[in-house]
Amino acid sequence: MRPELTNLLKGTGKALRDILPIASIIAAFQVFVIGEPMADLGRKLFGLGFMVFGLTLLLRGITIVLLPAGRNLAADLARKGSLALLLSFAFALGFGSTVAEPALFAVATEAGRVASFEGIVGADAAAQSAFASALRFSVAASVGLGVAFGVLRIVLGWPVTPIILGGYGVASLLALISASPLSALALDAGTAATSVLNIPLIMALGIGLASTIRGRAPLVDGFGLVAIASLMPMLVIMASELVL
Repeated sequence: MRPELTNLLKGTGKALRDILPIASIIAAFQVFVIGEPMADLGRKLFGLGFMVFGLTLLLRGITIVLLPAGRNLAADLARKGSLALLLSFAFALGFGSTVAEPALFAVATEAGRVASFEGIVGADAAAQSAFASALRFSVAASVGLGVAFGVLRIVLGWPVTPIILGGYGVASLLALISASPLSALALDAGTAATSVLNIPLIMALGIGLASTIRGRAPLVDGFGLVAIASLMPMLVIMASELVL
């Protein structure tokens, strides 16, 4: 059997192992708590198979493409010695990968629908779509800034713990003093902004950069970039609420 096929089968087993506990919990509550047969069981099992297949291909693609590409690009840019080029790439990587993030798209779409229901935006589909797009792009720009700042932290050797603790402290304070109904949305948007697509890229960027720069330890300095990228949209959205 070819090595790639073997790896794909192993990935399928891992995806099935990850999904089965969730499916088992749902099935147990359906049988023992609700006590009724699940509607469209065959269709749901068919969809479950698609989930396993899709997750297998996604994780395999991340392993083959995203992680090595992120590490190699970070190392190559660090060797060029241009901080401006490195920060520009970090911003572009954070922005581009976040705009395409499915979790953020789902949160933004639902936020547009709820904002319309609450009267914050118009009731027509165009107003909801404009609100969702504005949220997506503002969050993506915030993540780009967060990744660029995280890269600067690695280059300058700043410790990550004070930044994370201080940042979440400020976010908590902004949430307490803000009267805007969008504060809770800012917290969810920040979390949804870093998900299955951009986390491998951002993480690989940090590890690759820390592995290349002399005096930086990949385990100590390479991680923490995702936390900063997730934090930045919360701060930007809630701060903009106070200004506007």
